[in-house]
Amino acid sequence: MVRSSAGSVAWEPWPGTFRPDANTSLDRLFCHTYGRGRGSTQMIPGWPYSFIAALEPGRTSWTAMLDVVRPCPWDDAIAVTAAQVRDVFQRLYATGQWQIGDPPVLVVVDARYDVTRLAFLLADLPMELLGRMRSDRVLYIPPLPQPASKRGRKPKRGAEFAFEVAATQPTPSVTTVTDTTHYGKAVATAWDRLHPLLVRRSAWADHPEGDLPGRSKPERRSCFEDRLGCRTSAWM
Repeated sequence: MVRSSAGSVAWEPWPGTFRPDANTSLDRLFCHTYGRGRGSTQMIPGWPYSFIAALEPGRTSWTAMLDVVRPCPWDDAIAVTAAQVRDVFQRLYATGQWQIGDPPVLVVVDARYDVTRLAFLLADLPMELLGRMRSDRVLYIPPLPQPASKRGRKPKRGAEFAFEVAATQPTPSVTTVTDTTHYGKAVATAWDRLHPLLVRRSAWADHPEGDLPGRSKPERRSCFEDRLGCRTSAWM
């Protein structure tokens, strides 16, 4: 990640079983944790924390913790994350860590985050968001121009783009190939202007009239092939 600043956002649980007084503590939630067995997950009482850490531009795993927030049970996860990211950026700007003219700050999030909603809430800040997406997602291609002779309302979206169905994926806009040290050949393919289907409910229920955002959201697919020939894909 070649940027003047790069940060990662993550929610991690603090299990309530570590404290003997957990049953009488307030503001507990059910946290998703990994069990000891392979593929085993558990939901246990605890307190989730939202972390923001600064990432290095190289390939090392060193990070610097910048901020931590403990959400309440009634908080909206994306709203809390957006406010936290905004506060961290304002502090970076006030201390001169980011200045006008610098490249946008790169924010990396996991698949549990609604990247479209997060980008909408942070649209006024000089940031680029990179989020992993589930492999079973379905996006939409921009609609084709409507012929002048055709009457009626123009379509808002085009054909489906299913991550798991290669037949629905047109020719990529950009394809790059890079030889990596530990994972062999990495092939990254990208499609421009893919967007999700947004409806007026949940976080978008109070959105003003008009088209919902996300119509021009670019979507990229990174496909990695290791030395053993086992193909692994990651959608971002």
